[in-house]
Amino acid sequence: MKKLLMLAVCSVNFIFIEAQKHEFLDPPKFNDADLSKQKSALDENASAEILYKSVHFSIDNNTGNLIKRAFYRIKIYDKDKAEDWLNLEIPLYQSGSDHETLSKMKAFTYNLENGASVTTKVDKSSKYKSKESKNYSITKFAFPNVKNGSVIEYQYEVTSPFLYVVPEILIETDTPSLYTEYVLDSPSNIAYNVNYTGFLNPKYRKVEEVTMYGTNYRTYRFGYENVKGFKTEKFVTNDRNYRTKVSAELNSTNFRELKLFSSSWEQIKQRLYENEDFGGELKKTKFAKENMPSNIAGISNEIEKANAVFNYVKNTFTWNQDRGIYVEDGIKKMLETKTGNAAEINLFLVMMLREAGIKADPLTISTINNGIINVASPNVSNMNFVIAAIQTKSGFHLYDATSKQASIDQLPPRDWNQFGILIAKEKVQQLSMVNTKPSFTYLTVDAKINDDGNVSGSYSDKDTGTYAMFAKESYDDNADKYKKQYKENFSVDFTGIDSKVLENGDFESTMKFSSENMIDKIGKKIIINPMLFLNKTSNEFDQTEERKYPIDFISPYTRVKKIVLEIPEGYVIEEMPKSKKIVTEDKEIEYNYIIEQKGNKLEIVSTTKVASADYPKEYYPAFKQIWGVASKQENQVISLVKK
Repeated sequence: MKKLLMLAVCSVNFIFIEAQKHEFLDPPKFNDADLSKQKSALDENASAEILYKSVHFSIDNNTGNLIKRAFYRIKIYDKDKAEDWLNLEIPLYQSGSDHETLSKMKAFTYNLENGASVTTKVDKSSKYKSKESKNYSITKFAFPNVKNGSVIEYQYEVTSPFLYVVPEILIETDTPSLYTEYVLDSPSNIAYNVNYTGFLNPKYRKVEEVTMYGTNYRTYRFGYENVKGFKTEKFVTNDRNYRTKVSAELNSTNFRELKLFSSSWEQIKQRLYENEDFGGELKKTKFAKENMPSNIAGISNEIEKANAVFNYVKNTFTWNQDRGIYVEDGIKKMLETKTGNAAEINLFLVMMLREAGIKADPLTISTINNGIINVASPNVSNMNFVIAAIQTKSGFHLYDATSKQASIDQLPPRDWNQFGILIAKEKVQQLSMVNTKPSFTYLTVDAKINDDGNVSGSYSDKDTGTYAMFAKESYDDNADKYKKQYKENFSVDFTGIDSKVLENGDFESTMKFSSENMIDKIGKKIIINPMLFLNKTSNEFDQTEERKYPIDFISPYTRVKKIVLEIPEGYVIEEMPKSKKIVTEDKEIEYNYIIEQKGNKLEIVSTTKVASADYPKEYYPAFKQIWGVASKQENQVISLVKK
């Protein structure tokens, strides 16, 4: 018994001594040996590696400002693939007269030349500012003289008057890291909720009360060694949701009295309705009365009336691409300019729906790129968008008037992020947001084989629903790039590409094509894949290691490929591929391949159906199997023989 007790005591002492050996906020001196490293031991294919990363947040007890001190040292193995590290961007936030400031910035490039370390300091002339939005400016600079094998190093300090939210820091980035640390030091009378998400545990951890700068502080310190680069997976909308990361939100202050900032969703609702840029705007009901279309009153059906109000707002006002749950210039200004941010357009929609006698409320959400709302830690900063929700006898229905292609329960892809928070006057509640409306993609080819061996015809690519919005967003972002994708993806000579939104909101691209590379002639035979350029050339579900994350398509969908191919005169089909159908037992995933000869034409229809917007990771093998069958089926060829 005594021996066991001694072992336990020794073990505790050993752990304590090991923890004491580690020092946070102690960057190692630059080591010339790092310049000789040829590849990362964590990932031999990595283009860069974090040698040391420290992010230190602290509250200055004298000024009350939040200070962020960052120190990075990065090894560059392949500069052409490590561009994100070579062009640094530091965002600075401002609101009204309050703004963040950047100081104490130093940056260097280290190289090994003739066996000796050479240091190049980043010149101030390489640094410049750009205004990204009303609230953000970004300081940017580029590292000079970077080569394969270089080490870059930078440090800076940001002073912020905004204490409410401490910025989120990713522990798992795409780049492997030998050492990463996160430190938050706060005076004991300013308390934070520290939110820790992800699967990695820190090797070094210190959370305790300490004396710093002559006063009591609460410190949170996490240190990580040998963190591999995060490996994303296909069909994941925002992998940031699964990465290890740390953030903090203000819980309370205790100066002369205790003031709580940590909220319930009910408290957040109350504050939003008291806020001039949210609830204050909703009180201006005269705007809804003055702008109500005359035909609305004559509509008796509740859904039809809601749709009519929505269509009026959607078609009258244009979104300026600014997100947020608060108005910027106000609804009055939007009515004058016919342009507004997300809150101005959709809060006005809520006002109009209410004026029409419909139970309508704002639904605050976090868009996909912003990450999932942290339900366990209610905070208004979690949310970056607002849409409209109505409640009828059939349940809740959603609208987003920022998209010209949207309709009832047909939201832009960015909105579908699991759930939103309904800010109703009576009570606040969480609404599940699952996209149940299927999207359809119709790929149609009408072609013929010409006497000279050329295959020519017309091609149509039409999307409906959520996928039509995807296509429109991509087209609006860069129309030339959007059209160019057809030639790049199919290696076919397309001409006369015409892309547009149809009256019903579908997005269609039509074009002509010709190609000399689709057939092989062997004597009197013509060998051709009847799918032409629409054959599935690879299995997107090609992951060899075990799937870690859910599978997300944003929308249930059906993809139909239809090819009508005219057979040259004087030729007959020697042998036809067989039709094929495969479906899961629960009918969730289905693939069907049908090929028929109709006179002198071949008609091939390939249909893929996915019944839900997302699936747990356990479905991955089923997708892999069915996609493999589809790939095999669509790569069959036929022989045409001359009579």
